[in-house]
Amino acid sequence: MGLFDRLFGKKEEPKIEEVVKEALENLDLFEDTEPALTEAEEIPQEEAEVEIVEQAELQEEENQETVEESQDSEPVVEVQQVEELPNSEEVPEEENTELLETVEENSSEVLEPERSQEEETVQEKYDRSLKKTRTGFGARLNAFFANFRSVDEEFFEELEELLIMSDVGVQVASNLTEELRYEAKLENAKKPDALRRVIIEKLVELYEKDGNYDESIHFQEGLTVMLFVGVNGVGKTTSIGKLAHRYKQAGKKVMLVAADTFRAGAVAQLAEWGRRVDVPVVTGPEKADPASVVFDGMERAVAEGIDILMIDTAGRLQNKDNLMAELEKIGRIIKRVVPEAPHETFLALDASTGQNALVQAKEFSKITPLTGIVLTKIDGTARGGVVLAIREELNIPVKLIGFGEKIDDIGEFNSENFMKGLLEGLI
Repeated sequence: MGLFDRLFGKKEEPKIEEVVKEALENLDLFEDTEPALTEAEEIPQEEAEVEIVEQAELQEEENQETVEESQDSEPVVEVQQVEELPNSEEVPEEENTELLETVEENSSEVLEPERSQEEETVQEKYDRSLKKTRTGFGARLNAFFANFRSVDEEFFEELEELLIMSDVGVQVASNLTEELRYEAKLENAKKPDALRRVIIEKLVELYEKDGNYDESIHFQEGLTVMLFVGVNGVGKTTSIGKLAHRYKQAGKKVMLVAADTFRAGAVAQLAEWGRRVDVPVVTGPEKADPASVVFDGMERAVAEGIDILMIDTAGRLQNKDNLMAELEKIGRIIKRVVPEAPHETFLALDASTGQNALVQAKEFSKITPLTGIVLTKIDGTARGGVVLAIREELNIPVKLIGFGEKIDDIGEFNSENFMKGLLEGLI
């Protein structure tokens, strides 16, 4: 079963003609059987009414006798009331304790759902983070279908422009439009609504790419080295801090390396994150060689039995030649200590920059081999469609995603959760 079928199911809504036909059949059946039942029950119903009247008269006589008996035995009633008073006031201590325990259990059962509602599920985080993207894309798509009454060349041209405006990328928009032209001819589609489901299905298929996602992070048995690159201001250092908290909560020994030595603010920010989540941070003197700081961090990580080492680097993309030389040197130093490292090289991208994020991804992929992307600030933008553009044009998997400002608002990327959060409700 493909990704689209797993997310939205194969079952299509029944046609209106079938619904009407079924309703009429049920209506006829009801009308045929109702008179027969009424005629069959007319005679016994009269006899039943006579019996009900007789029973009511007998019941009234019994009630009068009971009232008279109760008036004759008034002293007995008073004695019973006196005997019941101690039972109602003096409850044994054991029974009282059991009663309190029962109340506490009931109250905890009531409060339990409220506590569980406070903790978001992973899918709820995706739904919340992608709300702006989903709403913006859905509104444009609905307006688009409302404006067209037939499928013609203008329809496809406007659709391609809509997709580009949704930040799915020029290549994705062009490919999708061409495939839809073919589908329209194949299905002989005359009305735009006939292609609504096909558009969503094609978007899912473009991301799926034969089911080969490679979204998992390559953790090692011993030390796992993660190298983080990206321009300043995209949330790279913040993502490292949040991940440090996440991995430490999972029982891992974590260490950070502040290799962006030419920007004092970056070192101070990472050091503050280390203090906040209680993990060690390796730093060097101001303006020190980044590679030397990385070497110190690698040696300490091996000596102290660290599970995950995360290295923060500079992001001066405007000076590509120097940045490339610096990253290459850092890579050589890492391999000198652990030959197969770094095991992951993550590019941090700000989702709110839309197509500019795609440009950054292209430039960084020329400078250093990338194994995955950390997508940040997805909750504050309507440009989440850039994930589709990155997938189609660069084939670099998104492996980590930031959901918001909270310390636990980061997680491993899941394409099914993402596509469901992005597209659900549009078909």
